[in-house]
Amino acid sequence: MSDLDFFQKVYEYCRHIPYGRVTTYGAVARAIGSPSGARMVGWALNKSSSIEPSVPAHRVLNRIGMLSGKKAFGDPNLMAELLRQEGHRVEGDRLLDFEESFWSA
Repeated sequence: MSDLDFFQKVYEYCRHIPYGRVTTYGAVARAIGSPSGARMVGWALNKSSSIEPSVPAHRVLNRIGMLSGKKAFGDPNLMAELLRQEGHRVEGDRLLDFEESFWSA
């Protein structure tokens, strides 16, 4: 699979993450058939800001609920703010309701 195909699979999967729910880079990688591709999922989401239709990249966190991708949003507070707008509690770059909000298709 080419990087472009991989990225497109990531974007399509992430568009299905429900409002108010989150998942992980690893869960996305497993769901699209690339179980060792968590880091590459992060690279894809880092490039997703100009993709249409939009990709809710703020809903993808690391395996312990940290906002490890926040640098990709330009403003270091934007990822946390988007999550708060969806009803999440964020403190110190960590989603406090991670386990309750986790989603996997």
